[in-house]
Amino acid sequence: MELIEPVDVERVRPPHGVEPAMFALMLATFTIGTGEFAMMGLLPEFSHSLGISISRASSVISAYALGVVVGAPLIAVAGAKLPRRTLLLAMLVLFLVGNTGTILMPNLLDIEVMRFITGLPHGAFFGVAALVGASMVERARRGRTVGRVLSGIMFSTVVGSPLSTYAANHLGWRAAYAAISLLGLLCFLAIWYFAPRDKPHPNANALAELGAFKRPQVLLTLLTSAIGFGGLFAIYTFLTTALSDVTHLPDWAVALYQIVWGLGMLAGNAFGGAMADRNINRTILASFAASCVFMLAFWLLLPLPVAMLPITFLIPATLIGISPAIQSHLMEVAGDAQTLAASLNNSAFNIANAAGTWLGAFLISSGLGLASIGWGSALLSAGGFLVYLITMAQARLSASR
Repeated sequence: MELIEPVDVERVRPPHGVEPAMFALMLATFTIGTGEFAMMGLLPEFSHSLGISISRASSVISAYALGVVVGAPLIAVAGAKLPRRTLLLAMLVLFLVGNTGTILMPNLLDIEVMRFITGLPHGAFFGVAALVGASMVERARRGRTVGRVLSGIMFSTVVGSPLSTYAANHLGWRAAYAAISLLGLLCFLAIWYFAPRDKPHPNANALAELGAFKRPQVLLTLLTSAIGFGGLFAIYTFLTTALSDVTHLPDWAVALYQIVWGLGMLAGNAFGGAMADRNINRTILASFAASCVFMLAFWLLLPLPVAMLPITFLIPATLIGISPAIQSHLMEVAGDAQTLAASLNNSAFNIANAAGTWLGAFLISSGLGLASIGWGSALLSAGGFLVYLITMAQARLSASR
């Protein structure tokens, strides 16, 4: 979900034209995004099939997020010298291994391991895919091109996740992940055939990118993401269950509300990007504040189907609207560590995923009810707001020295 402004990207023409290559990259980001978000909608069926509670089953989401946190910086550094097409294909193989293992494993612990493996290539894949997309066009079009490549993530919430939930309800969660694996195989073939054949990068200095860890503004911005986005995942992880058990919506209506959630993400990304061009700091602070209001509304109004429709749109719209501003700020403060900073932003985003999922499971297992994830999520957004105030204060202090 992060937009990267590629720096010094060598121009490489794809063998069969830009548009087929662009579609292959978008299909891949859509497929990987669906693989991540699908489990959140499948939790009721998944937990039922294994005979465990919803809160216990949510550990597979945390395992995937942990894989992203670990894999994103490691792959970004280890694969810096490889041709980007080769690196994309290798990461898709890892994605396929993890997804296929998810289907085949019989118990929760083994499935957790497979979800961890599936998450390893997640963050680095988006960063490398953005760079490959940028390499196919002239510099003046790179920003829009990167946006197109990564738009697959947003569409995965609008189309991929609801379809996966529908398939799970009628065919079982393993069938849903089998379809994702088949789609992943199609992505592998499409990128192998259509992606530009770039050369290795023997002069790449992977360790130089680790300088990002020395920059306070980078670390504080990543901490803002890691805390502030947690509420998004806390609510989305248990949204299907909450809408079914508390709002009492039928399966078809739950799928509709999931689509509304995805539309909120699309709208928030577009609006947030436009607002970030005007003022990054105000966009981040205003969005966190607004998300607190709508999360508290979730807590109070969850039993009311009519009220929940706009809330289901507005929560992701306000929080995802922060993402372009966060990435824009990282671009300003990361210096020559752009690629690693992008991967680390994915890591921070998935730390938020793990933390938000854990918090939601804790609140539910403590007997506070599904509605309690609303006020719990609001606390996380408030935490992101406060950390970003500290980020701004540190920037002013550094500028005054």
